[in-house]
Amino acid sequence: MEYEIILALAAFAFVTVITPGPNNLMLMASGANFGLRRSLPHMLGVGLGFPLMILPVGIGLMQVFDMYPILHDILKWLGVAYMVWLAWKIANAAQPDAGKSSGKPLNFWQAAAFQWVNPKAWAMALTAISTYAPNNSMLGVFIVAATYVCCGVISTSSWTLLGREINRFLTNANSLRLFNYTMAAILLASLYPVLKG
Repeated sequence: MEYEIILALAAFAFVTVITPGPNNLMLMASGANFGLRRSLPHMLGVGLGFPLMILPVGIGLMQVFDMYPILHDILKWLGVAYMVWLAWKIANAAQPDAGKSSGKPLNFWQAAAFQWVNPKAWAMALTAISTYAPNNSMLGVFIVAATYVCCGVISTSSWTLLGREINRFLTNANSLRLFNYTMAAILLASLYPVLKG
């Protein structure tokens, strides 16, 4: 892979992982409710789960979806159901009587599994593979995945730290509850393009 293509891939990967989406909203909510240390498994699940999804997609999994288009619809509705559940989990993360959070942040496996039903993750994976590893060579697919690992570290850390810093302004149970409800509503609103399409 040429140097210029790798730079373009890095720019594409960085922009796609740093912009708001379901993963980043959930990481910000996790940082606000649980802090950086308790959110590490969630961060690792996103940061490694997506690149691990790229590998099978890049080496041919999309051919299965082309052969069986119904799988697109099944995946779409699984994603919608999972995102609704995650929105509920975010909305109910704060105890009504205290500023401390209840519940647990997503673990590594939950966050990694979410990549498979996240519409933004699929769009990113398909675009990155078709644009930057068009011949689906193992080396090209590996470079795309490795680039997302590097960019993912920056993104997951940034969004979780942002959430942790926002927590400084969430001085009581009501403000934390309002923040969680807002994050849950934004996550649900991100389903609009999926349901519309």
